[in-house]
Amino acid sequence: MRILGIVCSPRKGGNTEIMMEEALDQAREMGAETELILFAGKKILPCDACDTCLETAVCKLQDDMQPIYEAMERADGILFGTPVYLLNVSAQAKIIMDRTYACLFHLKLARKVAAPIITARRVGVGQVLSLMNSYFSVHGMVVAGFAAGYGRDIGEVREGPGMTPIYTALEEARAAARSVVKLARQLKKGKG
Repeated sequence: MRILGIVCSPRKGGNTEIMMEEALDQAREMGAETELILFAGKKILPCDACDTCLETAVCKLQDDMQPIYEAMERADGILFGTPVYLLNVSAQAKIIMDRTYACLFHLKLARKVAAPIITARRVGVGQVLSLMNSYFSVHGMVVAGFAAGYGRDIGEVREGPGMTPIYTALEEARAAARSVVKLARQLKKGKG
């Protein structure tokens, strides 16, 4: 069982990464192998709409996205983390989302279990949650929960609230990981 965490923040050590680390700790406690990918410091080009991938199932752009494709394909579950920027995903998250167009028509991400981990200062979590769930669904992924955390300054999510009234941000991160691991295990058993 392999769970991948992708942090689409331009900032290392920020709130999105803090929540992702908490989620991956939970996945490891449940016996999953985990892998963390940070967008920060990577050079990833935006999709250039060449449509080469429709025939080849491979993006022709050679950059730091190539190892991310490999990690996504290896994973049984994917935790996709993004901060909210102006009521939307970060530009870094959008680049990765757009570049997975290369996976879409060949169903490379289908049946993988996914959950978003979203951080925000105040507003925008609902819009980003809706967008992320739509993105997962278009790829044929199975959505298993979510986590959201609020905080402006680095580290505030450690004590801050989650989106639901009963969980803190870090409790939501752990709950999202539990959901992803449990459902991924069930799907693997179903493959027989």
